[in-house]
Amino acid sequence: MTSLMLCRNQCNLKYFQRLVSPFSSFRGYHSRQGVYGFKPQIHASHTNNNAEGKEGKFHSQDQNPNLLRLVEAYHRYGHLKAALDPLHLQDTHNVPELSPLFYGLSDTEQTSDVVLQLEKMYCSSTGVEFMHIESLEEREWLISEHEAISSQEVDPVTKKEIAEAMIISQNFDNFVGSKFPTVKRYGGEGAESCIPFYREIFKLAAANDVQHVFMCMAHRGRLNLLTGMLNCPYELMFSKIKGRSELPVGTKGIGDVLSHLTSVTKLNFDGKSVSVTMLPNPSHLEAANPFTAGRVRAEQQRIQEGDYGSGNMGDRVICLQVHGDAAISGQGVVQETLAFSQVPHFAVGGSLHLIVNNQVGYTTPADRGRSSRYCSDIAKSIGVPIIHVNGDDPDAVVRAARLAWNYRKKFLRDIFVDVLCYRRWGHNEMDEPTFTNPVMYSAIHSRGCSIPDAYCRKLIDEGVLEKETHQNLLTTHTNQMSIAFKEADSYSPSASPSYSQVGEQQSKALKTATGDITSWDTGVDLDVLRWVGARSVHIPSNFSLHPTLKRGHVDARLNKLLTGTNLDWSTAESLAIASLLYQGYDCRISGQDVGRGTFSQRHCMLVDQQSNEVYIPLNDLGTPDGSQGHLEVANSILSEEAVLAFEYGNSVGRPDALCIWEAQFGDFFNGAQIIIDTFVTSGEAKWQLQSGLVMVLPHGFDGAGPEHSTCRIERFLQLTDSREDIADCDDINMQVVNPTTPAQIFHLLRRQVIRPFRKPLIVAGPKLLLRFPAAVSTLQDLAPGTSFQPVLDDTLESPADVQRMIFVSGKHYYALNQQRQEKGLKDVAIIRLEELCPFPALGIQKLVAKYSNAKEFIWCQEEPRNGGAWNFIEPRFRNVVGINLRYSGRPVLAAPAVGISALHKIEVTNLMKDIFSG
Repeated sequence: MTSLMLCRNQCNLKYFQRLVSPFSSFRGYHSRQGVYGFKPQIHASHTNNNAEGKEGKFHSQDQNPNLLRLVEAYHRYGHLKAALDPLHLQDTHNVPELSPLFYGLSDTEQTSDVVLQLEKMYCSSTGVEFMHIESLEEREWLISEHEAISSQEVDPVTKKEIAEAMIISQNFDNFVGSKFPTVKRYGGEGAESCIPFYREIFKLAAANDVQHVFMCMAHRGRLNLLTGMLNCPYELMFSKIKGRSELPVGTKGIGDVLSHLTSVTKLNFDGKSVSVTMLPNPSHLEAANPFTAGRVRAEQQRIQEGDYGSGNMGDRVICLQVHGDAAISGQGVVQETLAFSQVPHFAVGGSLHLIVNNQVGYTTPADRGRSSRYCSDIAKSIGVPIIHVNGDDPDAVVRAARLAWNYRKKFLRDIFVDVLCYRRWGHNEMDEPTFTNPVMYSAIHSRGCSIPDAYCRKLIDEGVLEKETHQNLLTTHTNQMSIAFKEADSYSPSASPSYSQVGEQQSKALKTATGDITSWDTGVDLDVLRWVGARSVHIPSNFSLHPTLKRGHVDARLNKLLTGTNLDWSTAESLAIASLLYQGYDCRISGQDVGRGTFSQRHCMLVDQQSNEVYIPLNDLGTPDGSQGHLEVANSILSEEAVLAFEYGNSVGRPDALCIWEAQFGDFFNGAQIIIDTFVTSGEAKWQLQSGLVMVLPHGFDGAGPEHSTCRIERFLQLTDSREDIADCDDINMQVVNPTTPAQIFHLLRRQVIRPFRKPLIVAGPKLLLRFPAAVSTLQDLAPGTSFQPVLDDTLESPADVQRMIFVSGKHYYALNQQRQEKGLKDVAIIRLEELCPFPALGIQKLVAKYSNAKEFIWCQEEPRNGGAWNFIEPRFRNVVGINLRYSGRPVLAAPAVGISALHKIEVTNLMKDIFSG
């Protein structure tokens, strides 16, 4: 430590910074020129080094190295001594490193003066953690900025605004508590000092010309913020509390619980305005955070900010994430979300994080709810600052908000503000907290007055706030709520909140799916397909392509386009995306290794074998008018839950674009089951969110074992709102398909964008079929007038000879067809259900009528009987189509598939014997 300080005193700071601490976030992403959705750049603060001379207030004491060591100890350990707990239950920390004697310093006037100032700045009601940050520039900036902000008094006007905001929050809780004593409202009592944080952030956003703040938060204090600041009508709030719908009359939807209400509003501060959207959340508290980040990224793309255009990410669209203390330290999706906070194609210019720290989660106190000192310690994994603030000091919360804002704006990185407060009641207002936390709640109940009341008394004593003004505000606010309470019974929401389309043009572009089954011409002119197909493998002359890709990817695709035959899956997928780009649509494909593809099949992102530079041919189509869309290839972190939530948010924000998330293997979707259950399947029903997200889940039994065989189609089918007693229509909650030809995926992907409404699309994607010689299509299959076919008929010459109809879905068709050919059977028809939901009842009925002499009807699947589509399709065949099916397939199994290859082969043999016996 001593030698480091001596080096620091003797060296030029700029040289020392380059020597010791290169900026950790500077990465080239293997592309100095950048790719769509990522522009490698050094932030201005790194090219124009402003850290020199800003070493903090006390760095002039470097004539005394031991005193400097004491100063730096306060930078590192001051937060341990800070008075952060409003309940005074945390032990007072004895920090020997903060003692002057530890460094051999005597009690001189100079030392005492320095210690007094350090104690005030680093050990009062605010504690700052930043010494874990790798970048020296960031640390020096934080020292300087924190010391400057902490020495500033909050001006009287702001203090009045703080008081007013907290009074309104508290009065709302008191009013609702008296009118609805049995309602679980998850009030803000004890956490009112978070309200000034929100106000300061929104005010700073407006002052800095931010267009939109997207935020998410869990239950605690949500209703207070919605009504007190985000202009949610009290009539709507009280109507909802009384059990009525938040949706307009006639709107299809089930709504959501009170604590998940949302708002879209515009706030005005000092002549400037900013839009604020409180996005919906499920009760999985942290699942909304990556969803919000994805929604922010979509908006940044829409307005062409930062990586998509000019300026920096986060200049005009801000991500604000609000956490609970137990959730942020306990739920793994937090780590996943932070892990991609600086990853190309996922970064949003840094998120602002607020932790509403109740110091207890449900009934579990902090010392049993995590293994780290602070609930915010997860932030250290990405090396960002953490500001701890005592919730009893609203002024300190405002100063923390200012520091957080300035840091995020300068460095484009996340920052956390941890407000330690308390929960006035139990987990909800009906809960009795003393059962499990008697000491904590004894301290809460013995408090003299609430945070807002204490703050107002302080301002009144200081002459900043008049007593009459305080009382008039209470009276006026109470009267406003009383009038709204009376009008709640007759209140009718005027418009359905359109959270997925904040912009007018996007909102007007989408319609609601109807009660019909529609077919869409998704074919494309063949000359266009040949041209964009050739451009999809066009390589610059100075690009060093891998020789295997030259033969197997580039030359092979060009030959297929030339002959118009043998189009494989990746070619059809590429043609679908390329044709959409040609028409001006943007596309995004995300997931682990999607640039190459798990099975080395896609290669939409090529890497120069000499320079490591990345090239994406589809972004260089060269359309005559330059209006082509762009493909964003987002190779993601090894995550399912957070990444899928991000992509769902992206698809909600860009309904005019194609958004694809591909799992590495279909089985791995279960790491994102929370997102599927609470967003993908039910977002439209609960929140009126339309999403056209495509989930591609590689699926198929080929002996790869329990975790690499099935995407568990049965789960997705169970999650649909398809009925088994009447025919389906377009207006189901999501589509589930198991296509068997390249042409089918071509049409499916294009249909997602061409149709005027959006539904999630679950694709049981291929593995074996990616290169299977029989699973090919022709260019003519993609021509104008063609479309996706929910049911594929057989090609038998004599339908009248058919005695047995076998219905199948997915790649199993090819195994059955091969066996039929080997046996020379002419009386067996094999019908493919390419789309399982909406269930294609009409198409099946037409084929049953066509094969009118058939007497036996069989459903054959490669999945176990308790998996696959059997339990979904059987009652629909019986009730809607009007035929009874015999099951043929693997028996029930606890795991998705066997893990022993010999058993797999036996199963295959037995399956074929069963289906073709008799």
